Amino acid sequence: MGQSCGALSADHIAFIAAQKLFFVGTAAADSTVNVSPKGRDALRVLDERRVIWLNLTGSGNETAAHVQACPRMTLMFCAFEGPPQILRLYGTARTIQRGEDGWDGLFSHFEPLAGARQIFDLAIDRVQTSCGMAVPTYTYGGDRTALDSWARRKGTEGLERYWQRKNRRSIDGLPAPIPAPRPTGDGAT
Repeated sequence: MGQSCGALSADHIAFIAAQKLFFVGTAAADSTVNVSPKGRDALRVLDERRVIWLNLTGSGNETAAHVQACPRMTLMFCAFEGPPQILRLYGTARTIQRGEDGWDGLFSHFEPLAGARQIFDLAIDRVQTSCGMAVPTYTYGGDRTALDSWARRKGTEGLERYWQRKNRRSIDGLPAPIPAPRPTGDGAT
């Protein structure tokens, strides 16, 4: 049934590439545990011990707040089509904000998505599989476009104002890093 190892295999990497959805779990020592679903084409395997994922603007910024306080992170992938399987990646994450060292190189791995807020860089300590036989099957119907449309309508300055109002603190009051404002008039989203 389940297996545990210290790095991703070629089969694990192929399984990850086929998934349209993954889940991120984080918590600080005394915080609410947060589990967030993530979609879009926003995750890249850099090697057998490292993955990065692009975080888009959302209603909260829990993951960034938790990683600042406690860098533990778990990513979980579930097979909703085909043979059952669950794959979990356990490790230590760091947050890279736009404008920080390393942002440009890591961001180049992704198609630019409206509302890109941070990149999380996960150093994998353990890879674990389990059967997933109780996970129901679902058919992928496509990506939702509402977040892209919303972020484009807001524009760069509108997103930065939103981050200031809604994304500076976790639901438990922990500080959450947000990207520094861009110079006025640079036109990027």
